[in-house]
Amino acid sequence: QVQLVESGGGLAQAGGSLRLSCVASGHIFEHLAVGWFRRTPGKEREFVAATGWSGTYTYYADSVKDRFTISRDNVKNSFYLHMNSLKPEDTAVYVCAAQNGDSGRYRDSGPYVFWGQGTQVTVSS
Repeated sequence: QVQLVESGGGLAQAGGSLRLSCVASGHIFEHLAVGWFRRTPGKEREFVAATGWSGTYTYYADSVKDRFTISRDNVKNSFYLHMNSLKPEDTAVYVCAAQNGDSGRYRDSGPYVFWGQGTQVTVSS
């Protein structure tokens, strides 16, 4: 079992930056693919970013590419979402997630079996 705890959400102005953190416990973190998803009322959960167990390769939704960066620190059992050039449409609850291993599939939620509780990000115009 893996427990995931997010932090770092909050309020930002359009054009600003935030960094989300997710700390994992209870499993060998370095073997897990991890990702970030977001949800807004009335919309399905949306893939944001992901990386495999090594962090070498990263994957992004088109809507955040070149603005957001996912990274991980396997020593600290943590991974991060650096969000720059924020837009009001980035407003959502951001949820970190981890797979039970690394399936090689990163953009759909199916392989992710461990989920955090979510952290609210609000971007004002």
